[in-house]
Amino acid sequence: MRRILSIVLIMFCFCVSRGQEFRCTVQVNSQKLMTTTQAYSSDSDKKLFDNMKQAIEDFINGRRWSNIDFQPVEKIDCSIALILNSRVSATEFGSQVQIQMRRPVYNSTYTTGLLNYMESGTFNFTYTDGQPLDFDMNNYFGNLSSMLGYYCYLMLGMYFDSFAPGGGAPFYQMAQMVQQAAEAGGASGWNSSDSKNRYWFMENHVNGAYAGLHNAYYLYHRQGLDMMTKDQAAARQAIIGALESLQQVSKVRPNLLSVQQFVDVKVQELISIFTPAPAEERQRVYDLVKDVSPINAVKMKDFNTKK
Repeated sequence: MRRILSIVLIMFCFCVSRGQEFRCTVQVNSQKLMTTTQAYSSDSDKKLFDNMKQAIEDFINGRRWSNIDFQPVEKIDCSIALILNSRVSATEFGSQVQIQMRRPVYNSTYTTGLLNYMESGTFNFTYTDGQPLDFDMNNYFGNLSSMLGYYCYLMLGMYFDSFAPGGGAPFYQMAQMVQQAAEAGGASGWNSSDSKNRYWFMENHVNGAYAGLHNAYYLYHRQGLDMMTKDQAAARQAIIGALESLQQVSKVRPNLLSVQQFVDVKVQELISIFTPAPAEERQRVYDLVKDVSPINAVKMKDFNTKK
């Protein structure tokens, strides 16, 4: 825990070295290209997409993103999917991006979702086979490496938020630096023109008005799930406290993107945790979810009817 809590002392050290943080699997899905008039089904194209997948995995897993040494069992499990839907040239692609991350729960074999997010817009990028992916958080080298670096810092922020109050703050600031450099470089998807792009996802995590979001990560995971084997009743109250923190954020800004993402990931888990709980707890959880994310409350329509 000392290593986790020391996140507040992180200095900006970003050498490629031992102790890499991620165990990321990558999928490059080219089916749409191969079943349309843009058909690219030759062996050379298959090799290109395989190389793209490997280059992205190497970029994430082989780089050191902080000065904290992670043991192999501590590495953060995540996945990134690029769903290719267009090919403008030999090196230019359009795609959808989906990011997922899971966190282990203390004293159990269970893992819980922290992030499951598919971008709403088209992600355009350039990839040249055999060319390394250059990256610096203060400079824009290309949309692909900036997107990957941005989500790595965002995931680290969420991960450390879930272990210590405000623990992810330095990493959200780094994600903001990547966003600002990419916006200055003229790349699409990085400015405030779209309410569901990378700019706003980052802004939700650095805006002091939404501090309850960070508190929700901590209460739900460290005080809630991690304590389930010790005191289930107290752990459930901590999770309710996390939802109450989200409710306070929603009062400041209804339908906040990051609040919706939080509930999207957790709604089925909430049903599982609270179905055997007392009726008043189930009712409270349902009411909180309905208040902060009505679309997810629909998934709980039978949840609070059990006596």
